[in-house]
Amino acid sequence: MYAIIEACGRQYKVEENATVFFEKLEEEEGKKVTFDKVILVSDNGKVQVGNPYVKGVKVEGKVVSHGRGKKILVFKYKAKKNERKTRGHRQDYTKVEITSIKAGTAAKKAETEPAEKAEAKKETK
Repeated sequence: MYAIIEACGRQYKVEENATVFFEKLEEEEGKKVTFDKVILVSDNGKVQVGNPYVKGVKVEGKVVSHGRGKKILVFKYKAKKNERKTRGHRQDYTKVEITSIKAGTAAKKAETEPAEKAEAKKETK
């Protein structure tokens, strides 16, 4: 089972018991985090796509640690002007362990509704 969630302005593919690096979150280490902006859920071939989000589905995780990424160099150069600037940047991140992907009653109901409607149409014919 996996899900695609929206967090920190980006989309992430997450699975249970996986570790994901998000941009800096304000939660403390050891605290639980809940992501409710779930765009897609796949469970053994059954795919649910939200419009824009899947209702009743939540992804829960635990903050493992905070840190900073590797340093990247940003070099700006303007030809013929003798202008050169070198800057460094280290992006902050939060390491989160995904504990569970919970499909609520609304999501399960949404799965069964199309089947019930199809059966009702067959019975009326």
